[in-house]
Amino acid sequence: MMKSCCANCIGDRGITRAIIPTLSSEVGNCLYCGTQNTQLIQLSFLKSYFEQLANIYIKNQTGKTLVEWFKDDWDMFSHSRMDIAHSKELLADILDDGAIVRENFVPSDDCLSDGLERWEKLRSELMYENRFFPQTEIDAERLRGLLSHLLLGSDELNEIWYRARLQTITEPFLPDDMGAPPKHLASQGRANPAGIPYLYLASTVTTAISELRPHTGDFASVADYCMSKNLKIIDLRFPRKTVSPFLLSDEREVALLRGDISFLEQLGDELTRPVLPLVAAIDYIPSQYICEFIKKCGYHGVIYKSSVGDGINLAVFDPNIASALNVVRYKVSRVSVEVSQ
Repeated sequence: MMKSCCANCIGDRGITRAIIPTLSSEVGNCLYCGTQNTQLIQLSFLKSYFEQLANIYIKNQTGKTLVEWFKDDWDMFSHSRMDIAHSKELLADILDDGAIVRENFVPSDDCLSDGLERWEKLRSELMYENRFFPQTEIDAERLRGLLSHLLLGSDELNEIWYRARLQTITEPFLPDDMGAPPKHLASQGRANPAGIPYLYLASTVTTAISELRPHTGDFASVADYCMSKNLKIIDLRFPRKTVSPFLLSDEREVALLRGDISFLEQLGDELTRPVLPLVAAIDYIPSQYICEFIKKCGYHGVIYKSSVGDGINLAVFDPNIASALNVVRYKVSRVSVEVSQ
């Protein structure tokens, strides 16, 4: 009997969205993670994909098992039932090799990348030395290619998003009042330079209001925005989870992608890192540079984690591609503060 597993076992976006739907129409219960009535794929269909990925690691007794590398590097086998033991069982069955999952490995030299080092140098120069004509260069074509791995599918973008404004008048704002400010009034933001307005949206009402840093007792108007499904949005929240090594046909490309994941994570951190108002004009420069580059590549916006809430944020580069629908007024009943020594 041919063994099968489901996408939940592996936890890879490429396998979930591209490989399994293309290669299999089998539906049933997964023997590895226990998911019921789900799409399954025969393990033999996955063998060549995992062999290519395994080839970017070389045997070394001081290293870690392939399962540990796959979990750490690609955030695979993240299902609650896929602990190390169960993950080894699945990987051994996929590769048809029970010995390989017990050996230790390290990444090959092909995985080395200077992308993060280049970014750190450029970041410092943009902030403190040369803003418009920096001497440090990043590999623009490489970054353009990496961004393509972070493109959201049309069905992955929420249809409804929220934008909040603190009340400055007694009555709630009208939908037309909830958009991005005009160019001459647009101050710098986490994603936009001063004078270039972007539309900032949030995935929940609470996150939208939290981004305003309100005080207890403040009133805020929140508008809901209906987003088009044909927008090209880059997702910088979890690059390690979003990229897929299985969508690449060349082993060298897989190794390079592995080497650049830390670089992509750093770009996402630039948009999430808390920034104090007194130094925002300087500290926002790296994230503004990233968003300007993403916009230059032809994308419509970028999604990133909120630094003040559990939700996510979306910065839309052209405010005219979205419009407010309904507006609801809220009162801030409590502001929570967490501290650390």
